[in-house]
Amino acid sequence: MQRQNWLITGVSTGLGRAFAQAALSAGHTVVGTVRSENDVRAFEELGPGHAHGRILDVTDGAAVTGVVAEVERSVGPLDVVVANAGYGLEGTFEETPLAEVRRQFDVNVFGAMATLQAALPHMRARRRGHLMAVTSMGGLMAVPGMSAYCGSKFALEGILEALGKEVAQFGIHVTAIEPGSFRTDWAGRSMTRAARTVADYDDLFAPIREARQKASGNQLGNPAKAGEAVVHITSVDQPPAHLVLGSDALRLVTAARTAVDEDIRAWEALSRTTDFPQGAQL
Repeated sequence: MQRQNWLITGVSTGLGRAFAQAALSAGHTVVGTVRSENDVRAFEELGPGHAHGRILDVTDGAAVTGVVAEVERSVGPLDVVVANAGYGLEGTFEETPLAEVRRQFDVNVFGAMATLQAALPHMRARRRGHLMAVTSMGGLMAVPGMSAYCGSKFALEGILEALGKEVAQFGIHVTAIEPGSFRTDWAGRSMTRAARTVADYDDLFAPIREARQKASGNQLGNPAKAGEAVVHITSVDQPPAHLVLGSDALRLVTAARTAVDEDIRAWEALSRTTDFPQGAQL
């Protein structure tokens, strides 16, 4: 395998750390972004000389651009960029304050966009590279109590799909990484939870929240295996635009997409009634 330079945001814990460890184990150089000096030292100890930590808040667009430019100069041309930094926001739609929703989108959507936009001009000039972002199975299906989180991931899915079609002409690949439930802290200390205020949702949402908390730390997905899968797709000629990770994600995403297809078929006749008799087809 050809040695690559990687940039991964959010490598302190979770899947970001697993991606970085897998890339380092494969012999690649990895720049990982974290939020503190202690995290920088801990990350660089994973691979002295090959693991490079940078402190970064992905919601600071100017800082993101600056870090990417500095890495290109000091570490080398970036071959793979993974916009991983993000978090979960749990709460029913009615109970989730708009300020928390905006923060969710600021990190999960705009932080990822800033990361990919900063790296893209360098890759475009070289006519090669692989841009990735971690969405979620929640970017292709939705569950009660996760409207803001799923909304942010659905938005990122659309951005990545359009981006992939724009940059394919430059030899740049784009992949949406769609994990299911993995054994990380995502559903534990890394989850932000909106306060419960409306009792009408208790019967629906209380069991969901309880089940998620009980499952935390015992999820089906193995982060190390996820890291190996992500490293693998950077070595193939035609990497996927969508990489679903985990059998639970496969099952739930397939069911959700089947439901959409069934709706489209059931209402196809009505959909066709809204056309002019003649017009331009896209």
